Amino acid sequence: MWLIAGCQTAASATRASPTRTEDPVEIKELLLQYQQALNQSDAKAVMALYGREPVFMPQHAPAMVGRDAVHAAYDHVFATLRLAVRFEVHEVEVLGDQAWARTSSAGQQTLLATGQVKEEGNNELFVLRREAGAWRIHRYLFATNRAP
Repeated sequence: MWLIAGCQTAASATRASPTRTEDPVEIKELLLQYQQALNQSDAKAVMALYGREPVFMPQHAPAMVGRDAVHAAYDHVFATLRLAVRFEVHEVEVLGDQAWARTSSAGQQTLLATGQVKEEGNNELFVLRREAGAWRIHRYLFATNRAP
């Protein structure tokens, strides 16, 4: 699972539109769709949840910048392993047309080359942006929460 962080100046936060009460619900639904797309190894569905200018920062790898690079990264992940994970949303904060969500995930990954099954757990940070009226993943960063 993967994530990112972003920031907003005090001046831009002041100008930001007020938080809509449905925003956290919409964001949690987006994260559920992301979980489902991961578990189905569906790179096309994953990319439908990302915005126009995504950055994907997987652990132990360089950042993937732009839609082509992010799509290629998910294609590689799904060619290498199958995931069976569940996300837990711990926090969602909306700042106008930007938001962040802190999650954790747990489950299993199966290495396709060997069939080996390993337990998996991560902490994740999603930065989201509202584009054309819908929340999209803008940045995504993850790190394991399991000892090696």
